[in-house]
Amino acid sequence: MSIEQKIESLRKELTEHNYKYYVLDQPSISDYEFDMKLKELQQLEAQHPEFYDPASPTIRVGGMVTKNFETVVHEHRMYSLDNSYSKEDLEDWEKRIQRILGDAEVEFTCELKYDGASISLTYEDGKLVRAVTRGDGFQGDDVTTNIKTIRSVPLQLKGDYPPKFDIRGEIILTLEGFAKMNHERIEAGEDPYMNPRNTASGSLKLQDSALVAQRPLECLLYSIAGSNLGISSQFEILEKARSWGFKVPTVAKLCKSTAEVMQFVEHWDTNRHHLPYETDGVVVKVNSIQQQEELGYTAKSPRWAMAYKFQAEQASTVLNEITYQVGRTGAITPVANLQPVLLAGTTVKRASLHNADQIAKLDVREGDTVFVEKGGEIIPKIIAVDFTKRPANSKPTEYITHCPECATELIRKEGEAQHFCPNDTGCPTQITGRIQHFISRKAMDIEGMGSETVELLFKQGLIANYADLYTLTKEQVVPLERMADKSAENLVNGVAASKSIPFERVLFALGIRYVGETVAKKLAKAYKNIDALMAASQEELVAVDEIGERIAESVVNFFSEPTNLEIIDRLKSYGLQFSLSEEQLENQTDKLKGQIFVVSGVFETVSRDELKKLIEDNGGKVASSISSKTSFVVAGDNMGPSKRTKAESLGVPIISEQEFLQKLQA
Repeated sequence: MSIEQKIESLRKELTEHNYKYYVLDQPSISDYEFDMKLKELQQLEAQHPEFYDPASPTIRVGGMVTKNFETVVHEHRMYSLDNSYSKEDLEDWEKRIQRILGDAEVEFTCELKYDGASISLTYEDGKLVRAVTRGDGFQGDDVTTNIKTIRSVPLQLKGDYPPKFDIRGEIILTLEGFAKMNHERIEAGEDPYMNPRNTASGSLKLQDSALVAQRPLECLLYSIAGSNLGISSQFEILEKARSWGFKVPTVAKLCKSTAEVMQFVEHWDTNRHHLPYETDGVVVKVNSIQQQEELGYTAKSPRWAMAYKFQAEQASTVLNEITYQVGRTGAITPVANLQPVLLAGTTVKRASLHNADQIAKLDVREGDTVFVEKGGEIIPKIIAVDFTKRPANSKPTEYITHCPECATELIRKEGEAQHFCPNDTGCPTQITGRIQHFISRKAMDIEGMGSETVELLFKQGLIANYADLYTLTKEQVVPLERMADKSAENLVNGVAASKSIPFERVLFALGIRYVGETVAKKLAKAYKNIDALMAASQEELVAVDEIGERIAESVVNFFSEPTNLEIIDRLKSYGLQFSLSEEQLENQTDKLKGQIFVVSGVFETVSRDELKKLIEDNGGKVASSISSKTSFVVAGDNMGPSKRTKAESLGVPIISEQEFLQKLQA
């Protein structure tokens, strides 16, 4: 046997042993034998670098150091899930689904919701080429080197896998592995880690992959994204992924109704404590991929999936003090400062009290013993007061009347939940908050600048609004605390680079109240440039898809402020993008303006998503269900019979994919 054949033979043998041990949990040789074979392969590869293979089992040992993790845009966005906490929530979700799908039969796939760090793995020709963290769902960090050390992540797939796809899952630490890590840390005189989830997440960003390799991380997979995958259901995705070599838990179940779903939920709510890893709920998905496509997405979540969260953990502690935070829009948020308490694996020191009504409703007072809950929300909340432990000298909470930052008298508009500081141009926290929003990742994404730098620049009198960022010089920035020559240069260059950020993100960055990412995109597409948007009336704005009275009023108010107009004029003069690019404009027309389309079925020439984009790019609106306002139904193969019946009963024209495309060319 030649050296090359020996190396290939060892690689094949070790890969198979690795799969049996870490994926199937069925080891066929001892750890010692495995280690000896791995050492032999390492020596042969070191002596013969000409036979290097990025999928070799020796990659698992790690050793590469990553100083900076590159930001990568997800080819297929990673959405978050809507949460439910009761049978009624699930039934309401099912009704919403049926309104869109009609009387079509719906099956559900139930899986456990793993409590770890989300990851997206990209495979090409069966080889792992990239691993990216979830990040903000649009982009994340490239952690491929670290992920390759996780032995349950296949470097080379087997079977009939597609040529290219992304597979999503959670990086977790088993409870046994976590306990072992903490035992070793305590033995070494170090503080133990707090919980498996945070430790798993932190492991992905360690600079030395050899350290990652030492941690007993696992990767549990649950969904696939890509084109022409030839897979028709979620349950099939799980089975296929398992056959290709991925670790996919076998507890998933196919359910015919929400009643069966609840049986699955109730079983695991009781039995989850016997699992080898942490889980905080059940993910319920519409099983049919075609129905998933039909249901589509909201701005944040798929309509075809729901996370049922197990009952939240609670703890009781003492509320030491109520303080008040001022947001960038002037909204006042009361915060409970607590005696530290351990809750769901983390030490909680603060909890949200939401607003004055919530404080009054619960009758929360400083000095009270309160019950704190950490459920679906990231920030814990106070849910009740233990009145049996209330101090005798307790006094009712009086909500503040003036801004804690600038002493301006607070206002509360009719119908608003929160109090506001109206001093938007003079309140320091609002000013820095708006600038911090402006530079954030989803907005102008200014490299080299963070929240602390913004506050420092403001305190030194170098900036008073976000337009001032574009007048900063290196000489002004260098003298600042913790600002070296190179850091100052990076900051100024980062500001200059942001001038190429597209119009819709600039619009979002302006910080108009209620104008989030999705709304900014809608407005940019509808008005094409900032001047047209500024000239729009409230009535005209409401006519834009998904723009309600509250958003329209906020936009009109923002552009009626002379200070805001002056800042926008300055930003224009500095070269920021205040109109859609020529390429964006070329792809847009008003051919379908005022027309509402419902898309149903499977299409041949273009995909469902491409079809929807064509409608929106040409001024039309896509709706999820048929009504008397629907202009056309674009029908593909396997259109739901109930939708066809409804369209016919309402007299809504049904056109084919080809007829729609001809309509655009006319």
